[in-house]
Amino acid sequence: MRVGGIGGQEGGKEGSEKVKAKEEEAGLTRMETYSNFAGRVTNITDYGAFVELEAGIEGLVHVSEMSWTKKNVHPGKIVSTSQEVEVMVLEIDSAKRRVSLGLKQTQRNPWEVFAETHPENTEVEGEVKNITEFGLFVGLPGDIDGMVHLSDLSWDERGEDAIQNYRKGDMVKAKVTEVDVEKERISLSIKAMGGDPYAEAIGGVKRGSVITVTVTKIEDGGVEVEYEGMKSFIRRSDLSRDRAEQRPERFQVGDHVDVRVTNIDSKTRKLGLSIKAREIAEEKEAVEQYGSSDSGASLGDILGAALKGDK
Repeated sequence: MRVGGIGGQEGGKEGSEKVKAKEEEAGLTRMETYSNFAGRVTNITDYGAFVELEAGIEGLVHVSEMSWTKKNVHPGKIVSTSQEVEVMVLEIDSAKRRVSLGLKQTQRNPWEVFAETHPENTEVEGEVKNITEFGLFVGLPGDIDGMVHLSDLSWDERGEDAIQNYRKGDMVKAKVTEVDVEKERISLSIKAMGGDPYAEAIGGVKRGSVITVTVTKIEDGGVEVEYEGMKSFIRRSDLSRDRAEQRPERFQVGDHVDVRVTNIDSKTRKLGLSIKAREIAEEKEAVEQYGSSDSGASLGDILGAALKGDK
C-alpha cells in the first residue's frame, strides 16, 4: 500500500496554486480596458466596492468612479453586497494582479446628455434644491443641478433682494445660458424668461438720438426721467446750455422733454441724457443750414430762420 507523504500534499497544493494563477492570468489577458463586464459585488469598504468578474478575478470600483452625481456618498448607499452590476475595466495591472473598475462609466455623462438636449436659450423647469449667498440651485433632468446666479434673478431688483422671493421646494422656470461639461456646471437665468426690458426699450436708440422723456422726480442735482419704463437721470449741468436755466425747479413732474442721448451703458443699464447737448446740436445744425455768424448774420437771425423753416 502506498501512502502519500507530506511532500506529496504540498506538491499538490503548490500545483493547484500554479494552475489557479495561470487561470487568473489568462482571465486578465482576455480582458480589455474600456470594455464592459457583468459582475457581482463581493465586498464594500469606505473607499469603494470589490466586484467579482469571474472565478478568482476581482476588481475595485473606487468611490470616485461609482456615480456621476452622488459625490461624497458612502459606497454602501450606491451598491449592496451580492448585487449584480455592470462595470467598465479602466486599468489592468498584470504585475500586481490588480483591476480598476468604473461603475459610472457604463452610463453616459449626464452633463453631456443635458448639453445635447438643452442648447443655449432652452427653457427648463425645476425645483429649487438649495439657496446660497451666490444664488439658487435648481434640480434638472439627469439628477443634476443648475445654478441661477444672483445677477440672473431679476432685471429690476438687486440680486440680494430678489433672492428673498424664493424658498426651497419652489418650482421655477429659467433659460439655459451655459453648459460646461468639463466643470460639470450649468448656468441658468430666470430674468431671461421675460426678455430684457432694457434692450427692448433702447431698440433703435443710438448715441446722438433725440428722444422724448417724462420727468418723474425733481432733485437738487438734476431731474429723474423715464423712457419706455426705464429710469435715467439728467444732471443739473445738462439741463440747459444757458447756465441761468440750469435750474431743476423749472421742471415739473409729468413734463415731457426732448433730450439727446449722449451715452448708452449696457453694463449699468442706463442712458446718458442731456438737454444741453440737444440744444447745442440744434444750434450747430441751424448754423450749417441757414448761415454762418461769420457772414454777418447774428445767432438770433440764424435761429429765427430755422424756426421759420420748421413752420
